[in-house]
Amino acid sequence: MRQIFLDTETTGLSADNGDRIIEIGCVELLNRKLTGNNLHFYLNPERDSHEDALKVHGISNEFLRDKPKFAEVVDEVLAYLQDAEVIIHNAPFDLGFLNKELELVGRPPLKNFIANVVDTLVMAKDMFPGKRNSLDALCDRLEVDNSGRTLHGALLDAELLADVYINMTRGQNTLVMEEENQTHTQTQRVNMDLSGFELPVIVANEQEQTQHLEVLAQIDKASGGKTVWRASGA
Repeated sequence: MRQIFLDTETTGLSADNGDRIIEIGCVELLNRKLTGNNLHFYLNPERDSHEDALKVHGISNEFLRDKPKFAEVVDEVLAYLQDAEVIIHNAPFDLGFLNKELELVGRPPLKNFIANVVDTLVMAKDMFPGKRNSLDALCDRLEVDNSGRTLHGALLDAELLADVYINMTRGQNTLVMEEENQTHTQTQRVNMDLSGFELPVIVANEQEQTQHLEVLAQIDKASGGKTVWRASGA
């Protein structure tokens, strides 16, 4: 399943009170690897950002004047997100804004287009109860480099979130090998992360196949024609 890490920047904190999305950033993951197939838009929100919001994202009202409106990019956004698992930090905030934007252009809620939503803030609270679980705090805790994050930016935050998620879920993609020590009853567990390995498929050439058949024939002859593959007709 495609996984899309999504973040937005907005003019303020309340979609219900008229605040709008000014930036959407999405990063695609396939088999726990970044594909480079990202989606990024700055949007004209048709209103000014609140002063407090400007301090967070630093995107000026003037910069957004000539950017496309959400209605102009909605088809591309929905096509990109179609059937994907969408991963968001503090999902209710971004979903509230996305659903309001969809409502304004006469489209159904986002859940009608995607597979499901994962909220990494909920995951983090389960994993690190009682601790700060902002994106910056998680980057520090999980040793994800966020030195370039002086201001909030949707695409950068989506990229950081992908790194954070991979670190948070690393144990789900490990091979657990158990080896029982003959002199101790304790079982040793060795965790090996295989997410970065790609196993090559090597096909035997014609000469190797001929040699293989010759070895099988020798084994069959030595057994008096009683080999399993001869008995089964293989």
